[in-house]
Amino acid sequence: MKFLREDFKVSESGISEVESVMIGGIKQSILIQSENPNNPVLLFIHGGPSMPVPGVSSRGSDYTLVTTTKELIKHFTVVFWDQRGTGKSYSKDIPKETMHLKQFISDGLEVTEYLRSRFKKEKIHLVSHSWGTVIGLSLASQYPDRYYTYTGFSQITSWVENDKLSYKWLMEAAKEKNDRKAIQELTAVGAPPYLEGFKQWAVIRKWQFKYNSMFYKTGDKKSATFFSGLKIMLRSKDYSLIDIYNSLVRGFKLSYSEKMLEDINTFDFFKEAPSLQMPIMFIHGSKEKHVMPELIQKYYEQLDAPMGKQLLWSDKSSHAFHLDDARENEQRLIAHLTTCKGK
Repeated sequence: MKFLREDFKVSESGISEVESVMIGGIKQSILIQSENPNNPVLLFIHGGPSMPVPGVSSRGSDYTLVTTTKELIKHFTVVFWDQRGTGKSYSKDIPKETMHLKQFISDGLEVTEYLRSRFKKEKIHLVSHSWGTVIGLSLASQYPDRYYTYTGFSQITSWVENDKLSYKWLMEAAKEKNDRKAIQELTAVGAPPYLEGFKQWAVIRKWQFKYNSMFYKTGDKKSATFFSGLKIMLRSKDYSLIDIYNSLVRGFKLSYSEKMLEDINTFDFFKEAPSLQMPIMFIHGSKEKHVMPELIQKYYEQLDAPMGKQLLWSDKSSHAFHLDDARENEQRLIAHLTTCKGK
C-alpha cells in the first residue's frame, strides 16, 4: 500500500524532474529539484550501498534522513542520484562484476560531468552521506577541479578501522546485556578485517542492526528510525513497491560482490586523501555508533585543507539525523556553500 504525499512543490519557474541518464553503460536515474535552475548545482550522493535516501524517492520530501530540502532548493539546484543497482537505477541486467568501488567513482564522475554540461557550470558542490562519502571523498580528492566544495555527513575514513571499533563496541554492549548469542557469534567470527566473504562480514552487520547502531532515540517523534527511510520511499510518487524491493533486497545482494568487499577492506583516506584542495565540511552525529566519531576527529585533525575545513556535530543524532538536526544541517549547508565560490 502506498501513501502518496508531498511536503512541498517546486514552482512552475523551477524544475522538479526525474531523469534517466546513461551512466557507466547503463541507465541510471537522477532527481533534479530547484526553484531556479540557474543556481549553483549541488550533487548529493546517498549511502548504502543500496539505501537510496536521499535519492529519487525524495522528490517533494522535506526530510531526507540527513538534511531537509525545502529551503535548500531555493538556493541550489539539488540533484539526488540513485546509484547503480539501487532503486530506480536497479536492473537485473547489471553485471555483478561492475559492482566495485572504482566503477561507482567513475559513475559519480560521469554524473558530475553531465550536470556541469547540462547546467553550464565550471564546478558543482558535492555532498555525501555514509557509504556515499567513500565515493564523494574519492571524487573530491581525485578531481578537485570539478568541485567548489565537499561536505561529508557521517564520513567514513577507513572501513576496516571503523569495523574494528564497531566490533569492540558490540562486544562491550553484548557483555553488558549478557547477550550470550551475540557474544558467541561475535567471538566465533573474530575481529575485523573480514576477507573471507560476505557471510563473515554479515555477522557484525547483523548485530549492528540489532543493537540499533544507526539510530539514536531522544524520546520524541522526530528521531530517525529505519522506518523513517522506508516511509520516504513508500510516500514517493516516483517509487513503486518493486523499486523499494529492488533497493532493500535485490540491490543489496547485487551490491556486495566479492570485489566490493575487497575494495571496502582496503581503501584508507588517511593515506589516500591526506590533502584536499577545496573548502571542506564534515557533519557527524555526536551519538554515532555506526561510523565511529573518533576516526573522523582524527582524520579532521590530520587533514591538510588550505582552503578551510570544519567539523560540526549534531547532538540528537547517530548515523541518521534527527529532524531538528536535519533542519540545522540544511541551514549549515546554505550558510557554508553560499560563502564559497559558485553562488
